[in-house]
This record gives sequence, structure tokens and C-alpha cells, in this order.
Amino acid sequence: MPEPATPNPEFIPADGTPQVDLAFATSVAGSDTSTSIVVDPTGELQITLGERKLSERRDIVYATPQDADGKPFPLRLFLLVPDTDGPAPLVLFVPGGGFVIARKELSPDTKAYVAEAGFAVASIEYRTIVQGTTFREAVADVQSALRHLRAHAQEFGIDTGRVALWGESAGAYLAALTGVLGGRSLSDPATTDPEAAVTAVVDTFGASDLTRIAADFDPATQAAYAGADNIAAMFVNGRTSGKSLADDPEAAAESNPISHLDSTPALPAFLLLHGTADPVISPSQTLLLHEALRAHGADSTRVVLVGAGHGDLAVLADAEVGQPWSTRRTMDLITDFLRRTLRD
Repeated sequence: MPEPATPNPEFIPADGTPQVDLAFATSVAGSDTSTSIVVDPTGELQITLGERKLSERRDIVYATPQDADGKPFPLRLFLLVPDTDGPAPLVLFVPGGGFVIARKELSPDTKAYVAEAGFAVASIEYRTIVQGTTFREAVADVQSALRHLRAHAQEFGIDTGRVALWGESAGAYLAALTGVLGGRSLSDPATTDPEAAVTAVVDTFGASDLTRIAADFDPATQAAYAGADNIAAMFVNGRTSGKSLADDPEAAAESNPISHLDSTPALPAFLLLHGTADPVISPSQTLLLHEALRAHGADSTRVVLVGAGHGDLAVLADAEVGQPWSTRRTMDLITDFLRRTLRD
């Protein structure tokens, strides 16, 4: 069930394009796959829809935080709920957008596929660099969405005890960070809210250690991420801070999901997926998190798609790059994981 093509205009800069540039690698080095499942998506069938009736709720305001100027900034979500006998497990989708935009309308077909598999799927907006905020506010927005959905669970027909996060790209990074926090607040680490915790996380071509986001790339791309004028540094330190990630190592560590693993007694289960030809986020980013999770005794599975690029680039009219991520085989890895962790 595709959503409307027009996103909330507040999440697009005035001229319709992001105001910061993404760096695209010209080469991608291979990374270790010995602890991962390797899948070749070539020739795999694409997903189809229409197997189950879905109901939808559009433009639900889940929070109204402030932007950097102190102005109220309503945040909205879109909810798909399958026709089931009882409350459906919840999957909160966090869209990508290079830390610059957050369009809840992204990936409509794959979200509908997950909903038709029996899960309520909520897709959210969150604050980004454009609103003058950092990763801390974006994580707070994801946590606010979890709390809102749980508070309205009976109205929406969702099961508050079975909740997962699913993100793509920048959204996958936020899903991972929110997941490992286990309900803890970045602004007040001593405070833990179980309503902001989840059982499982699906991380699709996401970042983890932003200081190494270009580790697999050519020297020119690595150099582009070394300064202060790149999206990773801006999202950690603030768009106008003038700081690189190396200039504030404490903030860089705080932004890294791996730094929080020791502080969460019960880590969620993780499914991480990455393409070997991703030119935006180094494939080793999901490997770093996967290995750290396993070292902490967490349930973590990593899947590597041979030859797949950065699926989010499909939004830039490159439909072909999204195809490995919308095959039935790839999507069934996600739905099977969600069934195992949330339903079975």
C-alpha cells in the first residue's frame, strides 16, 4: 500500500534539495564476511503486495519538540495495521535521508510487505541537521514515537509488549543507537523509560562508528569525512559548530552505539544488512556493530548482499539500486527475523 508521494514540506529545504553534500565513494574495499550470511540477490524475484488487508492512519502528530530556534516543530507518523485477530506486534520504521531529511513516505512497498506479514508498521519523521539539531534530538524523537504508540496501543490495535525498530541508512543508525540505549535518555543517562525500549532492531545499511564511516572508501572520500563540513560531523557536533569528529572525541563516542553496550543489561536482538558495493556508508560499519554485539552476548545476525549498493539512493530516481533490497528473499529475511523475535 504505497503512501502519498508528497512528504511533509517542512522536511525539505526551501529549494527542494539538501543544503549539504553527500560524499560518494569511487571504490569500496571488501570487508570480513566470516561471521555473516552472504546472499547474492541477482535474479531474485521482487516482492508483491495485496495478500492481506491493511488499514492506515496518516499524519498522526506524535510529538511537538522545538527546533534550534525554539519554535514548535510537529512530528508526524504514518501507521499501517494489518487485519489480524488481535493486537499486532509493532515495527517502528525510521527512514534514512543522510541526516538531512526524514521522509516518513520512503520505502512504501517494503513497509507494506512487512505489514502484510502481520506487523503494525509506523513510519516517522524526526529532526535533522536542517532543523539545527544533532543525533541526541533525533534519538529523543524516536523514543517519543515509541512512547506515543504504546500510549495509544489500544486505539491503534498494537501489542505494546512486542516492539521492534527498523531503519535504513541514517534511520538504521538511529534505530541501532535507540535500541542499545534500552530506554535510557541521552540527555539524562540515569533515567530509563521501559516504554522507549524495544525487543529487536533491523539495521539496513546503517552506520555505527561515525568516525570510521568512510573506512572502506577511496582516499578522497575519506578526506571528505575528515573535516567539519560533512554530514556526520554536523549531525554529531551541530551544523554550525565548525568541529570535525576528531575535534570532540567525547561527542563522537556518545554517538556510537557500541559505546553504550556495557550499560544495557538486556540488549535487543539485531539483524544487520549491508551491500558490498555501498558507496555511502562503509559495509564494515555494520560489521563493527555486529561483532561488538556478539562479544556482549547479544543475538546478532549480519547479512551481506553481494553487489548491492546503498538502497536509499532509489529515492534519487535510481530505481535499480533499490532492487536488491526489495527482493522477496531479502525481505523475507527481515520478516522471518521479526516473527522469530516478536511473534514466535
